[in-house]
Amino acid sequence: MVVGLVETAVPTAKSTISSVVKKPTFLSSDPIINVARGDPTIYEPYWKKMGDRCKVVIVGDEFMSYFCNTMNLCWFLLPELDNAIRTLHRVVGNAMVDDDRFIIVGNGSTQLFHALLYALSSPDLPEPINVVAAAPFYSSYPEETKFLRSKLYKWAGDANCYDKDEPYIEVVTSPNNPDGSIRGTVVNREGGKAIHDLAYYWPQYAPITSKADHDAMLFTFSKATGHAGTRIGWAIVKDKVIAAKMVKFIEVSSIGVSREAQLRAAKILGVIADDCRNPDHKGENLFQYGRRLMSERWGKLREVGMKSNGVFSACQSTHEIIANSPANTLIQTLVYKCFQ
Repeated sequence: MVVGLVETAVPTAKSTISSVVKKPTFLSSDPIINVARGDPTIYEPYWKKMGDRCKVVIVGDEFMSYFCNTMNLCWFLLPELDNAIRTLHRVVGNAMVDDDRFIIVGNGSTQLFHALLYALSSPDLPEPINVVAAAPFYSSYPEETKFLRSKLYKWAGDANCYDKDEPYIEVVTSPNNPDGSIRGTVVNREGGKAIHDLAYYWPQYAPITSKADHDAMLFTFSKATGHAGTRIGWAIVKDKVIAAKMVKFIEVSSIGVSREAQLRAAKILGVIADDCRNPDHKGENLFQYGRRLMSERWGKLREVGMKSNGVFSACQSTHEIIANSPANTLIQTLVYKCFQ
């Protein structure tokens, strides 16, 4: 990875980076890195080695119906994906997926986030319910919350500063994006509800110390395996009423989720689970590969920081986090913390 600065890279007003850097240092002839958006193509070499193990064949007369399983509350959830999700979580040990938990599949975790905001809100409240997250939080939360201009909920900012005696929804990301910290709820007040975004709670990003057991948990295929283009996410929900409202939201907004995408996700999650349960197979499993790669990249990033003459440097707290659990989200933290 190449890191550096180019004065003409982004035609903005006053750049926060340029206000810190008095003497631009060119570290490479091709020094641009886009820190505004991530794309998990880091795992492409690993999946290329898998060859046909993840191959899925779909013939012309398959998946023509809207429905997957009318006996399931989430009627558009493919049984194969339901089983693959529960199996992998049990193998990894990062989430409770007992039979009394509802799995809701969505078009990425973004749709599920909207579905949960809808499900946790109430049309009977006199004012939209407040949505908060402890800073620093995932940069898309405010935009996603405000985007539909809903009368059910509204963005209310930093959970650390929330002092209203009103109902609220707190969004908790753990490990956090952008700083990688392990988090819990901050407000902890009567009338509050929580959404736990556990996109990065996988072994390549963080130590798995316990099975997460929250009322509503979000996971995404893109962070777990790198397959962002498949657009699959899932929620694990305890309450049947909340789960049913989420299903209704997805039914109205997209009439379910592509069964082709679900089948691909089920196949890949199954391969990962098999490799984790059979450590004697040749080569690293995905989580071992990912953790090694994260460690190597952080080593390179620290080296760049030491040689950059102050252009690029890490904060001490970030170094401590790196030592414990290297994760790609921390790259954003480095820039966020040290170039503001």
